[in-house]
Amino acid sequence: MALKSSPVVFGLLARLSRRSFSTSKALASKPVTVRDALNQAIDEEMEKDERVFVMGEEVAQYDGAYKVTRGLWKKYGDKRVIDTPITEIGFAGIAVGAAFGGLRPICEFMTFNFSMQAIDHIINSAAKTYYMSGGQIPVPIVFRGPNGAASGVGAQHSQCFGAWYSHCPGLKVVMPFSSEDHKGLMKASIRVNDPVVFLEDEILYGIPFPMSDEALSPDFVLPIGKAKVEREGKHITVVCAGRATDTALQAANELAGNGIECEVINLRSLRPLDFDAIARSVAKTHHLVTVEQGWPQSGIGAEICARVMESSTFFELDAPAWRVTGADVPMPYASSLEVLALPRPKDVTAAVAAVLGNKISEAASQ
Repeated sequence: MALKSSPVVFGLLARLSRRSFSTSKALASKPVTVRDALNQAIDEEMEKDERVFVMGEEVAQYDGAYKVTRGLWKKYGDKRVIDTPITEIGFAGIAVGAAFGGLRPICEFMTFNFSMQAIDHIINSAAKTYYMSGGQIPVPIVFRGPNGAASGVGAQHSQCFGAWYSHCPGLKVVMPFSSEDHKGLMKASIRVNDPVVFLEDEILYGIPFPMSDEALSPDFVLPIGKAKVEREGKHITVVCAGRATDTALQAANELAGNGIECEVINLRSLRPLDFDAIARSVAKTHHLVTVEQGWPQSGIGAEICARVMESSTFFELDAPAWRVTGADVPMPYASSLEVLALPRPKDVTAAVAAVLGNKISEAASQ
């Protein structure tokens, strides 16, 4: 059950948790980091199905660059946890071939920026083969690793690939937020027969989120393509995914103190996109803001706005929608500029104020 937007409730939660994450049974649940939630999911699926294996740079003896695969090599050995050379085009191709052969590989990119080296295998081989074979050759593979802005690593290592991959039919594209998201969606991604691009976030790996007893169970699986209402509200719908959900929730906490109740929708999946959840919320709030770390042109927010425009949901809006995105520039290296290139809670609060006040043209000109 999502938390209500009472300022009193959120004032209490703010004192208990710096980030005030909205999850079920938060106060009674066990805190688990995103890193450990992913590790649990992979371990449970490897134990359940001997066809599941992991490959990538430093995933074995070093326990993974971000320690997501910690302990798996010691438990499953060289055959199922495989260190690879630094050649994404090579090991991604091997992983796709293994999926063609009936195995269920988990292919780790140390960062999704490096997946550009392997994009031919991801798009032309993995994404298209199930369709081109008339359903005879499933491609059960998970491409996973950190995506989006890291910290102080420059333009070539700090960008969001959500819009890139969600553009492509044949792929499922997942962008989780909380530990429950990461665990439940990773397990679902390993089990499906389609290739899945699983976009994590380096900054979130060490963040603990409350996990319910249900989520800690080996049987816990979340459906791909179903969004989650992280926070209920009645004045405006804020749609986000991944780390942008944190930005949206922080802004919602601040706005609640001013009597504005935001309904925060965590998409969790970019392809398929749960547009029905967005439409239901907009029908209730009649206002819409989208939040993402990626660039504005051809982004996730642009896709959402287009779908609203092309559907009856458009007639539910009392004001134009607003997109809050990363700056339309390569990521700066200087920390002071890096902060300005990413959406901040105050950017979301400003967008909400502009939409609710129907002063978008005035705000955009500033």
